[in-house]
Amino acid sequence: MSIIKIKHYGAKVNNKSNSLRDPVCGKKINPNKAYAKVKYGKETYFLCCPLCQAEFEKDPKKFINNLSK
Repeated sequence: MSIIKIKHYGAKVNNKSNSLRDPVCGKKINPNKAYAKVKYGKETYFLCCPLCQAEFEKDPKKFINNLSK
């Protein structure tokens, strides 16, 4: 498992939607205003705050599974 932490500074995201959900808290967030983005596998996940980032990094699979529910 490889997690890459990247501080998000307004990089453009190729999404049709302006908002995504934080996989930890479920909050809708604009990817351009996210606290951080974490690449896991082939996907990038956007997180709203340091607490959500830390929780996601502990067990990403737990939160990724929650997104599909």
